[in-house]
Amino acid sequence: MQVPQNNPLLQTPTRSLPRHVAVIGAGSIGPDIGYYLKSTLPDLKLTLIDISQAAIDGALGRFAEYANKALAKGKMNAQQAAAVQQNVHGSTDYDAIKGCDWVIEAATENIDLKRRIFAAIEARVASDAVITSNTSSLPAERIFSDLQHKERATVTHFFAPAWRNPAVEVIDWPEAAPALVAWLRWVFCSTGKLPLVTSDAPCFMLDRIFDNWCNEAALLLGQATASEVDTVATEFVHAGPFFVLNLAHGNPIITETNTLQADEEGEHYRPAPIFKSVQKWLTVAPGKRVEVPAATAQAIRDRLLGILWSQSVDILDRAIGTPADLDLGCCTALGFKSGPLALLRQTPLAEAQRILDRLAQERAGMPMPRKPLADYLRFERHVLVDDLDGVKVITLRRPEALNALHDEMTDEILAVIRRFENDPGVAGFVITGYGNKAFCAGADIGRFPSMLGDKAAAAQYSRDCSRLLVHLDSMQKPVVAALNGMALGGGFELAMRCHALVAIENSWMQLPEVSLGILPGIGAMVVPYRRWPQAAGTFHAMLRRCEKLKAKQALALGVVDALAKDSSELIALAVARVQALAQGHSRIADAPVAVPAFEPMDGKAASGMILSPTTLALLERAVQQAAEAPTLAAALEIGYLAFGDSACTAAAREGIAAFGERRAPDFARVG
Repeated sequence: MQVPQNNPLLQTPTRSLPRHVAVIGAGSIGPDIGYYLKSTLPDLKLTLIDISQAAIDGALGRFAEYANKALAKGKMNAQQAAAVQQNVHGSTDYDAIKGCDWVIEAATENIDLKRRIFAAIEARVASDAVITSNTSSLPAERIFSDLQHKERATVTHFFAPAWRNPAVEVIDWPEAAPALVAWLRWVFCSTGKLPLVTSDAPCFMLDRIFDNWCNEAALLLGQATASEVDTVATEFVHAGPFFVLNLAHGNPIITETNTLQADEEGEHYRPAPIFKSVQKWLTVAPGKRVEVPAATAQAIRDRLLGILWSQSVDILDRAIGTPADLDLGCCTALGFKSGPLALLRQTPLAEAQRILDRLAQERAGMPMPRKPLADYLRFERHVLVDDLDGVKVITLRRPEALNALHDEMTDEILAVIRRFENDPGVAGFVITGYGNKAFCAGADIGRFPSMLGDKAAAAQYSRDCSRLLVHLDSMQKPVVAALNGMALGGGFELAMRCHALVAIENSWMQLPEVSLGILPGIGAMVVPYRRWPQAAGTFHAMLRRCEKLKAKQALALGVVDALAKDSSELIALAVARVQALAQGHSRIADAPVAVPAFEPMDGKAASGMILSPTTLALLERAVQQAAEAPTLAAALEIGYLAFGDSACTAAAREGIAAFGERRAPDFARVG
């Protein structure tokens, strides 16, 4: 039996990607699910089924609208926009689903209706065709109770807008075949989604958070207004609960889902009666605020945090979901600024306990922690760890930021390596990125803007950000970077400190720092020249002109050891490379290295952007000085100090400001 992997793409799928998918329900979320599938699998045949021809016509019109908008914004080319609308069919006849290998039901939340739909589906598709429901709350055990082949059915709960929101809950219920759950995770991850596996509890994982968050907001209306609640709530979310309910016409949904929870788990979940008498809430839009009296604000804050933590510990105590999925799902699917466990980590535990104690007094019956609060915080949020043939595979999982590095992720990677580097049963490590788009899109700017103008602080920040990379330099066991997509800036700097690199054929690398008016301060001005001196001219162009290095070119230069066609082959190559290096690997040169002189250039990036001459001069000087340094440590220190110098320039202030304001920097003005 195949051992389940935390990274879905490490699992060998039992079937190929779908070729013909039917979506039942063309009125609301169904067309968005279909559009997501067609935009990621353009050769797919898609069939939309509805009892209303008008709904089908509207769904097809929505496809055209979405594609035209994507074309206008440059997110699709003309060929892609045409492909997403081709081979899409609508019908009011269920016979049109014959031959489908996956049918997704996205009809009204009515269990009797769903059962009738699934009976009609099962009568028309092959016994091994996958059948899933998009329900947000109804347990799979009830929906699929009458199916003859329950093992091929489960819930796949999408979040609006389904064509853009990456989160999807995959329900692992007792009757579902393990291979089905693994295949769905693989399909979703392969097509840009974030699959979150949950057990078959009513409302699953994320709706338990959202529905009770909204219900508590409504129960607060006896002591606060909707606009006051939303004002306080925006400390934690991008849009307050009442604003979201207005946007989603969500009052009936909360009534339905919380009634289900109340019937199953106790009266404390009974929905606020006011949901049945209000159609639209009088509240404030995101970014707007009203004045809230201090005592009222404290009561709102305590209740919202209390219910958030109450539901979170209940989810974990009952193994409905995992802590990492809970935090990530709340951010990606529900718009929280930080996950509930991240908020708990940021709060003194005595204060968190006070808030939970207050909730227990005000809302008797709500779940309370079954173990010390600190125990809920012992998990890795930003990395997944798997074992393949004695090799630990570390997957960077920040899909919301294209797996970009930040302090927490850096510390988690380092902690995993330290945990296993002296284990005789571990041959070495592979580092890869989540999904199929990015290995790592660089390093978050993080605290750097506050250091502009302070050379010492910026240089120390660069040293601090290098703690993982310096550890890699001294490791005895090999670490191999498996580039599953783009590797930008700090992401490429991480990869080049691994002891070997393998890559997907369409991956690429780039060092774009000078386009921000800063320098790559954690090794890119030093390491590539010492590891791959034959490619010095290429690295000159990457550093000075932000030129991309494509995987095939990197292979020819010896930067990358091998190329793979897909994720499965990539990881197999990486694991084999670790095993080949287990007896020893080469080190970065700890001596001076010859670097060719920089040729005159026009001061422009490969994209045509005018660059800062000040920044370019700092870069060229640092590269040359680092090459002459007697040791690797001395060379890296030159890079740290040069990064500090760049932080004190007008170009850095302009570049970082432009990045934050999402505009092109004007280096011609600042020099």
